[in-house]
Amino acid sequence: MAAGAAASFGLMDKAYFVGRGEILSWVNATLQLSLNKAASGAVQCQLLDMVHPGLVPMHKVNFDAKTEYDMIQNYKIIQDVFNKLRIGKNIEVNKLVKGRPLDNLEFLQWLKRYCDSVNGGIMNENYNPVERRSKGCKERSHKGPNKSTKSLQANRLSSANSADGGALNSNTDLASPIGKVVNAVNEEHYMEQIQQLSEKIADLKVSVDNTEKERDFYFSKLRDIEILCQRPELEHLPMTKGIRKILYAADAKDSSLPEANEIITRSPGMFSDEAE
Repeated sequence: MAAGAAASFGLMDKAYFVGRGEILSWVNATLQLSLNKAASGAVQCQLLDMVHPGLVPMHKVNFDAKTEYDMIQNYKIIQDVFNKLRIGKNIEVNKLVKGRPLDNLEFLQWLKRYCDSVNGGIMNENYNPVERRSKGCKERSHKGPNKSTKSLQANRLSSANSADGGALNSNTDLASPIGKVVNAVNEEHYMEQIQQLSEKIADLKVSVDNTEKERDFYFSKLRDIEILCQRPELEHLPMTKGIRKILYAADAKDSSLPEANEIITRSPGMFSDEAE
């Protein structure tokens, strides 16, 4: 499938019915990661690198991107790759860098569908995602120890605060350096909880939206069948009567198929033209 053609997926495509959990599991399994969100644009760059080896400048991809500026640089790389492949997909960078779950989910849904469409979904067995990331991140690797040390210090301080039954908060001068760290740790904890709850709400909204789309889709099909059955030259036929029996069944628990079959079976003459 050509890259340009692969980018054309309708709103009712099965890709947009894939949930956030399944998408993240796919990303983590494919790239050998353990992420709970993917908003920086880095994994999106590597997914494209996987299906189009050599086309993505992995040495420019920032896997440590935290600020909107750094994320924008990653999405610029994706846009450049799209341009080379002549993919007309619009990347709403301003929304994606905000990290809103709905926007990022939709883009990842599209990207998974695209990856599945390239080469029939058969991935390169020789592709090593860990090795590709390490080669691209050599220039940033020296930042790792500092971040780990700060995280370790924050965790130790938080544990000490919990063990003292909150005494550190009550007895520590909040204007002191330690007090400021305590406030920062507490604030980060609450922000993480808020983020997790927001993502759960977003998942529920996506689920409801997808369910409504699917409901409308099948309702329109049933409505088309109903209109067809109302045509004067068809409405008297046993097959039409059987279909209408199913369409207008009031009891949602019991199937109306046996009754519909009986209506058709009791009308041996419906195939009389074929018998002749």
